[in-house]
Parts: sequence; C-alpha cells; structure tokens
Amino acid sequence: MMSLRAVARTAAPRALRAVSASPITLGRATIRATSNVLRTQLPQKAFSTTVFRAAATEIDSELSEKLSTEIGYEQDIASNEPVPATVKDFLENGPFELVDTPGKEDVVLKRTFGNEQITISFSIADLQNYEPGMFDEDTALGDEEGAQNEEDMGEDGGAPVRLNIVIEKPSKGALNIDAVAQDGSIVVDNMFYYHDAKLAHGDSAETQHAAQAVYPGPPFGTLDEDLQVLMERYLEDRGINQALALFVPDYLDMKEQKEYLRWLNNLKGFVDAQ
Repeated sequence: MMSLRAVARTAAPRALRAVSASPITLGRATIRATSNVLRTQLPQKAFSTTVFRAAATEIDSELSEKLSTEIGYEQDIASNEPVPATVKDFLENGPFELVDTPGKEDVVLKRTFGNEQITISFSIADLQNYEPGMFDEDTALGDEEGAQNEEDMGEDGGAPVRLNIVIEKPSKGALNIDAVAQDGSIVVDNMFYYHDAKLAHGDSAETQHAAQAVYPGPPFGTLDEDLQVLMERYLEDRGINQALALFVPDYLDMKEQKEYLRWLNNLKGFVDAQ
C-alpha cells in the first residue's frame, strides 16, 4: 500500500500535468480540479489509522494478559508465605506504632519514652539498590577474607537497611542517629545533636541546608569504647535493639512484595482503561 507521503508526491504532479496540457486558463476552476484529484487519493488515511489502532489494541491485550499472569503469580506467593515471626512478634509486643502508607517507599516507627518522642524511618529503596559487598570496603577491594565472610553469611545475611533515628525532648532539641540494621544488630554510624529538633527531620530544603552546617561529631566507631557501649545501651533502653534489627529487613521484604503487586495492578488498570 502506498503511504500518504507517497500519495501526496505522485498525485500532485499528475494533476498539474493534466492542467498544463489543457487550454483552460489557470483560475479557481483549475485549483478546484486539482483539489478534487488530490482528494480522491487521500481516503487511504482512514484505513491506515484503523490498521494502527487495531495493532495497538492487540498489543494492549497481550500486555494486559501478561500483567494478569504476573499478578496471579505474585498473589500465589503472598498467600503461601506466612508473616515472619520477627514481624508478628514486633508488631504485637513491641512499643512502636507503625506508619506505613501504601504506595510510599518509606516506613516510620513512632513511640513515646518518658518525655521523649522517638521516630525511626527506613525505606524499601535500600533493598532495591543493594548489591552484595557494597557496604564492605575490604570485599570491594578484593580482600579474600572479606569475601569469605560475606559467603559465610549465606541467605541469612540479607540487605543492610539504613535507619534514621530521631529522639526529641521538649525545648531541648534532638539527637539524630544514623544507623544500619543487619544480621540482627544495630550498627551506629554517626550521632548528631540539633538545638532545633526540626533540623533532625529535614522536612524542607531550608532545614536540610541548615542541618548540614551543624558540627556532626566524630564517627561513632572512633569514640572511646566505653562511651560506645553506653550509647548502645542508651538506645537499647528505648527499644532500638536486636528485635528491631530483625524486624526491619523482614518487614521491608513484605512491603516490597506488596508494593510490587500494587504497581502491577495500577499498571494493568491503566492499560485496560478505555
């Protein structure tokens, strides 16, 4: 079938040749005749559009069927996997309130401890971006012992999950602790103190910029060992302990699967919409 561009190229010259061979003087009649010739060549446009529309509909149906298959597969997995004991025990017996908004990457735990407000946030983004060895400098440099330690962890090693911990006191500012939950342990990286508790949350670009100007303190691992131990016990008293370290990665595994299933359903709903 000739394309519309080919029709336009061939039809116009033929019309003009016919006009030039005729003694009729160029005018409205000639232009009208030329237009009629061109018009007779253009109805193919509707047929071409129909062909493209039919092809698109066929592809849409195939994609929708594939999405349905994937959704069914994920639903089967979810129905056959029980809630991990670490998650069930933490939610039923732990002191924290869980805030998990469907469709969002971040998860938040909140609790009150005396006059303190404690907030812990973490994200499924750590699971999606994790590559074995990315947090191990020795392994990244090719150290055989580091590589062997990673291999020995096996399936129980799991992805390390970053924790943003904020402990606030009325009119006394806040502590902001950067930590990692992995292998049943909470490993503290840094501790910040802010006179203004708002800086610990960084809810706006302005507060984030202001927080960056605050002295961060030395890396936690360089502190006196006794001081490190006491700070870890300080956190354990507030529920930042082994139970939390076991809960976080297991809960994120569940959330990631739920969010993937939600994403598949949203995508299928969009493809099927008329």
